[in-house]
Amino acid sequence: MAEGTAVQEIEESELRAKGLKERDGKGGEAQAEGTHSAGGNAVPVGAEAQAEGESAALGEPSLKSELEQARGERDQLMDRLARLQAEFENTRRREAKERADLRDYAVQHAVEPFLGVMDNFQLALKADGTLEQLRAGVELILKQMEEALKGLHVQAVETVGTQFDPRVHEALGSIETTEHPDHQVMEEVRRGYRIREKLLRPALVRIANNRAVVGE
Repeated sequence: MAEGTAVQEIEESELRAKGLKERDGKGGEAQAEGTHSAGGNAVPVGAEAQAEGESAALGEPSLKSELEQARGERDQLMDRLARLQAEFENTRRREAKERADLRDYAVQHAVEPFLGVMDNFQLALKADGTLEQLRAGVELILKQMEEALKGLHVQAVETVGTQFDPRVHEALGSIETTEHPDHQVMEEVRRGYRIREKLLRPALVRIANNRAVVGE
């Protein structure tokens, strides 16, 4: 009887040992299923998902920050563009005003010398006198006008007594003569003018036609 009890106790001990072993094995498998190797260390699957979520959470503020920075740069560029447009408009208006002022100054400089001439014309129209006195007055006014033109560097083209020059003369006709060289200017029909070396208008003239010189 004692022997049977001992055998029974041995069998029970073996069963308990076997049960513990099976339980430990199942626990190890369960633990292995719940983890995976990451660089030689066991990392729970749930931890990996959590890390990904944290990375996404960290990336979202970064995108917002970049978006805000881009918007700020856009606003700065728009403000700069508006300022440049305003400066361009102001510059354009200022240049237009300067051109107008310069044009008015040039007109003023050109007109002032002739105001006295106009005053003398008005006085001549109001004056009572003989034809010779009127003629003398007109000659004085004409001389005054010529002086005003000289002040603007405008001079009359030389005509009578000079040889015909197509650059400054325009022939309206010819006069038959044997006393003057052929193509010499005999008569001035309309005075020509030039400013410095630039021709303003040609002088209208009649020139000599000396057939004797042509025949020779």
